[in-house]
Amino acid sequence: MTRTPGPRPGRTTRGRAVGLAATAALLPALLATSGCGGSAAAGTDQAELTVMTWAPANTGSTDRPGMTTLATAIGDTVNAQGGVAGHRLKVLTCNEHNTADGATACAAQAVAAGAVAVIGSYSQYGEAFMPQLSAKGIPYIGGYGLSSPEFTSPISYPVAGGTPALIAGSGRQLVAAGCRTVALIRPDTPVGDTLVGALAAALAPDNVKLTDVPARETSSDFTAQAQQAIGADRPGNCVTAALSPVPTVNLLDALRRQPRQNTRLASVIGSFQQSVVDSTGGDSGPLADAYATGWYPPEVSKVWDPLRAVVNGRAAAGLASIDVSDPGVETTWVAYQVFLQSVQRLGDQPVTATALRGELDGGTPINTGGATPPLSWGLTSMLASADTPRLVNTSVTFQQVKNGRLAEPQPGFVDVRWVLTGGKPPAGPGTPTPLPS
Repeated sequence: MTRTPGPRPGRTTRGRAVGLAATAALLPALLATSGCGGSAAAGTDQAELTVMTWAPANTGSTDRPGMTTLATAIGDTVNAQGGVAGHRLKVLTCNEHNTADGATACAAQAVAAGAVAVIGSYSQYGEAFMPQLSAKGIPYIGGYGLSSPEFTSPISYPVAGGTPALIAGSGRQLVAAGCRTVALIRPDTPVGDTLVGALAAALAPDNVKLTDVPARETSSDFTAQAQQAIGADRPGNCVTAALSPVPTVNLLDALRRQPRQNTRLASVIGSFQQSVVDSTGGDSGPLADAYATGWYPPEVSKVWDPLRAVVNGRAAAGLASIDVSDPGVETTWVAYQVFLQSVQRLGDQPVTATALRGELDGGTPINTGGATPPLSWGLTSMLASADTPRLVNTSVTFQQVKNGRLAEPQPGFVDVRWVLTGGKPPAGPGTPTPLPS
């Protein structure tokens, strides 16, 4: 359990009280008339906080335009309600183009604009952009978890556990489902190699056999991988996949064409989501009854009602739609909640990149309204791992496609920290822990 420290020396109790009081109202009332804690009207006389969100667009495969679109919508909403703690919010967005040069250019733009944070962004090129942010001490809040620096850099504050937590969680979910053999279809890359170890560690305590099925993500034909994973189609055989979205759709087509009666399918949210369930036929498609492991509750959860309110308001204005089931969009939402609450907690202190990092490093948990367990980046919350010490949220959700919709048979979070640190498992395969009421 994370210890909640008292006020840090030099902080005013008034500033702390303002931050904690605002926390209770900020998440569910982001759109409510009470606003975001700013007493002044959102006019030009307010101090302005510049932040940035980036994600690839127009790449044809890795696009996450909903993340930047949502960031703009959040900024508009916050300013329409008076700003945050007396500040207008200036949200810059950048097309990262899914290239190292694109990520470098976005980071350079954030630095040049004097951004106090980069929030809720998507890039696999942490090695390219993190040094620029580090040089200026700009916190990177809520990255998607695609690169090693996101889980090692002291300026990074991830809100989810990345693919390692998802694949470890998938293993525990399949153990709970009674699987006796599991085939992992994963990218034939160094990153994909690491997933094998995470899944093996999740399955080993229950003597579940693992078959590694590497695949080239650039391929459009996954017939051979589907056949290898299904094998003899014996009872208790399960298949889980951790490919990117486009290859996952191609894999599902290959699995659909294979005869199988006993093999059950699973994957991780991010490889597929509700829109993929819909497009592949729902209950009559290959994902009927499939298991899914996610970072957050499914899109149907009331946890996302405030997000839906922002999205629906934008749609009502005739602007671009946002897919609430997209884990990238959900990550951006959670990351902005972390940022807004941190600004609130600073009270009368100037809001700078350094001040934000100090607030986040202090270890006081941040409540994300049920989207995640309370988040803290204090020393006691860090993962005991040389590879991913900044991975503080090691909890996942167990979901399953039922009646064509992703749902939680047992709502709550399952902590897979023990898998990622090589520890001993708790009793049983893992029972979701409900959020405190």
